[in-house]
Amino acid sequence: MILSIIIAFIIIPVIAIAGYQHYKIGQQPAYNANETLLNYEIVGSGENKLVLLHGLTGSLNYWKRDMDNITTTHKLLLVDLIGFGNSPKPKSDYSLSVQLRALEIILKKKGFNDGNIIIGGHSMGAIISLALLEKHPNWFKAGIFVSIPVYKDADEFKQVMSTHSFVDRISTSKLSKYICMIHPIFMSRAFKPNNLTDDVYEDAQKHHWQSYYYSLNEVILKTDVFALVKNIKDKDVLFIHGEKDTTAPLENALSLLKVFTNAKIVTSTEGDHQFFLQEADFVWQTIQGFSNSKKIFINNTIR
Repeated sequence: MILSIIIAFIIIPVIAIAGYQHYKIGQQPAYNANETLLNYEIVGSGENKLVLLHGLTGSLNYWKRDMDNITTTHKLLLVDLIGFGNSPKPKSDYSLSVQLRALEIILKKKGFNDGNIIIGGHSMGAIISLALLEKHPNWFKAGIFVSIPVYKDADEFKQVMSTHSFVDRISTSKLSKYICMIHPIFMSRAFKPNNLTDDVYEDAQKHHWQSYYYSLNEVILKTDVFALVKNIKDKDVLFIHGEKDTTAPLENALSLLKVFTNAKIVTSTEGDHQFFLQEADFVWQTIQGFSNSKKIFINNTIR
């Protein structure tokens, strides 16, 4: 009897939270490309134009650290992807095509499509930036891919994640849809990964189960990044990667890099998947060097 009461005490609130999260999405309008405008910010006054896209559960605030120098050489367009940050979160399948369509509107509106733009992103944002480069090669002169996740299929992804924490494993498993419905329970300080800053973790609470679940499956796991590269293999691209990244293994990124004919890679010797949060200045210096095309970078060292 006591056990039943304890179980009920735990299960009923969980079901209530999940039901409320599902209800909230049901009240959102369906995705309309002409009416769904993304949240964005433009920072910096430099002559180089740079678009940066965040990763899964992230926001444009991800990039806001140690920016004093980069903003003197670059004008940056920072965007909250649809379903994340302060952008709309409509009912949608959050497919790659939806993400691209929403971004195209902002890029054209703000003039970041004139052919002299560098497009870049972190993790899922790197995949989306690669897809934008492939779809609109005349809009961009180069691409930058930070911690890009490359997997043969969902099985390899599951194998990679099998070595991670319990929260990581269940949030990327078949149960991820339901776990995300109760993410208010898990998004407490007790579950915050050590490699995330407080502000980034706080912004991660702004997504909902639909934007997370479909973005993971439709964008990260179903995008054939090798097929995209074949159409833009001669573009100038830069890979920036952590050598200790256990989420997006370096060797997989290297296999993608080899398809390009004009690709460079810069690695952080101690960096994991979120190394930008600890090494922002290194990343900005690397981007500046790539933009100028006057310096060679090897393993955290400018030579």
